[in-house]
Amino acid sequence: MTKAIVGIIGGSGVYHLPGLEDEREEHVSTPWGEPSDSLRFGRIGGTEAVFLPRHGRGHRLSPSGINYRANIDALKQVGVTDLVSVSACGSFKQELDPGLFVIIDQFVDRTVGRDASFFGNGCVAHVSMAHPVAPLLAARLAKAAEAEGIRYKSGGTYVCMEGPQFSSLAESLGYKAAGYDVIGMTAMPEAKLAREAELSYATVAMVTDFDCWHPDHQHVDVAAVIKVVQANAGNAARLVARLLRDFPADHEPCPDGSDTALTNAMITAPEARDPALMQKLNTIMGRINR
Repeated sequence: MTKAIVGIIGGSGVYHLPGLEDEREEHVSTPWGEPSDSLRFGRIGGTEAVFLPRHGRGHRLSPSGINYRANIDALKQVGVTDLVSVSACGSFKQELDPGLFVIIDQFVDRTVGRDASFFGNGCVAHVSMAHPVAPLLAARLAKAAEAEGIRYKSGGTYVCMEGPQFSSLAESLGYKAAGYDVIGMTAMPEAKLAREAELSYATVAMVTDFDCWHPDHQHVDVAAVIKVVQANAGNAARLVARLLRDFPADHEPCPDGSDTALTNAMITAPEARDPALMQKLNTIMGRINR
C-alpha cells in the first residue's frame, strides 16, 4: 500500500491552512517552471498534508498567470497521492446560494490560453476525463462537511472560464441555460493535469455570488466576492482539518482509474519519443518509468 499524503490547493481567500502541526516550508523547482509559492508541509492528526496557495501569498497571480503544470509537478514530486482543490465560484442556480460548498463531479473547459497538458509533440498521451473527480475523495469531503455542519451539495458541473474578467450577461445566461451549476476561473487545466499525474483529485467550489444572470444580483464585483470569501475561509479550514483527521493512513486505490491513468494513454512509440520531453516528464511518469 502507498502512504496517503494529501495535497491542498487553496484558492481565493485560502492562503494558508490553520492547524498544521510540525509545519515547515520548502521551495520546490520543476522542469515546467516555478510553482505559485513554496510548499508548506505539516500534519493534522496522523495525516501528512502539503499546502499550496494557488494565487501565491498576497494573491499576486491571475487565474491565467498560474503555472498549473509546475504546481501539479511540485506536489507530485513530494509524494502527494490525493489532491483537494478549494476555489471560489459563481452560481447559476437559485438553490446554490452564497456560502454553500459544492463538491464538483464534472467540468466544462472554456479556457483558451493555458498549457493544458504535460504531453505534446515528442510524446503524445490521451488520458480519460470522463469522470474527472475521484469518487472516494469526494465522498470523504462530503462526510467531513456533514460532520462539521457545513452546508454543501454533492455533485455539480463547474464551467471554467478564462477570465480574469467576470462573465457578460449573455455568457451567464448561456451557461445557465446549458444546465451548468457553477463558474470559476481555476479548475482547468488543474483537473486535467492532476489526472495526467495520476493523482486522485476533487474540487470544493465555494459559492460567493450568483454571477450576473440573477435579476437581484446583476453585478459581480471583487468587494462583494471577497466579503463572502472571507466568511467561507473559516469553513474551508474546518472542512480540510476534519478531512485530514479522518483520512485513512494508506491511499485508497481509486475506482475512477486516476491511479493508472497513463497505463494505456501513451500512443507515441518508445523509439520516437523526444528525450528532452521525457526528461521533463520524469516525475509525472515516474510509475511507468520505474
